[in-house]
Amino acid sequence: MSSFLRPAIDSVDATEGQDPSMAGSTYRPISSHLAIAPPVSVVIPAMNEAENLPYVFKTLPPWIHEVILVDGNSTDDTVRVARDLWPGIKVVEQRGKGKGDALISGFAACTGEIIVMIDADGSADGREIVSYVSALVSGADFAKGSRFANGGGTDDMTPVRKLGNRVLCAVVNAKFGARYTDLCYGYNAFWRHCLDKIDLDCTGFEVETLMNIRVVKAGLRVQEIPSHEYVRIHGMSNLRAVRDGLRVLRVILKEQGKRRAGRRRPPVFAPGASRGEVS
Repeated sequence: MSSFLRPAIDSVDATEGQDPSMAGSTYRPISSHLAIAPPVSVVIPAMNEAENLPYVFKTLPPWIHEVILVDGNSTDDTVRVARDLWPGIKVVEQRGKGKGDALISGFAACTGEIIVMIDADGSADGREIVSYVSALVSGADFAKGSRFANGGGTDDMTPVRKLGNRVLCAVVNAKFGARYTDLCYGYNAFWRHCLDKIDLDCTGFEVETLMNIRVVKAGLRVQEIPSHEYVRIHGMSNLRAVRDGLRVLRVILKEQGKRRAGRRRPPVFAPGASRGEVS
């Protein structure tokens, strides 16, 4: 059993019998049988998502360490609603533009050892976070959500977007030796130290693709997590299939031209998953 993930302790002294390396850590109960030591930060980029935030926050587990809301200059009550729903939330005012810029700002504000990125439109289920965290404490560096791995699904992709995602995913797999089943999905989690190795430097929706490429180039252990994407509840997405698809393609071509940052490690396989589903 991982030194990070272990049976929950009922006694008052939660540090009794723990590994010396974990001295001073606080165990957060996930269930009556399980507790976790590493603090988990959840980053939510949002712009005019006041109506959707109640659906997002009601699924977030109470044991997470902190929630970081990156507000992209919202003109509605996004910030007020977030503070009402999650007292103690850390709000970061985005200075630039784009999802990539928002995530980079949010990551910089995190204090947790594990970082989870999740969208603010209600399409992701926060109750899946435990699966991501479990993969990380079991040995993965990067837990990558996939709508097309066994057990995943999507209610929100048009045929055009689905085809584009499949083609771009195939290109990344061929060019970088990955074995992803999904590419352009914003539900991921990773150890904070991974940020030093992937050095994010993009501003738009292509940020997920850049992360997926650079974790492979850095030789990090990746495990895909089956995830279900639901339909956006309120409002319209800022994503544009053709425009953002071209930006993703430019990122792929740019990264292909750079020297590999390191040798790939053996892949990490999810229990019960086929070998073609995990990089």
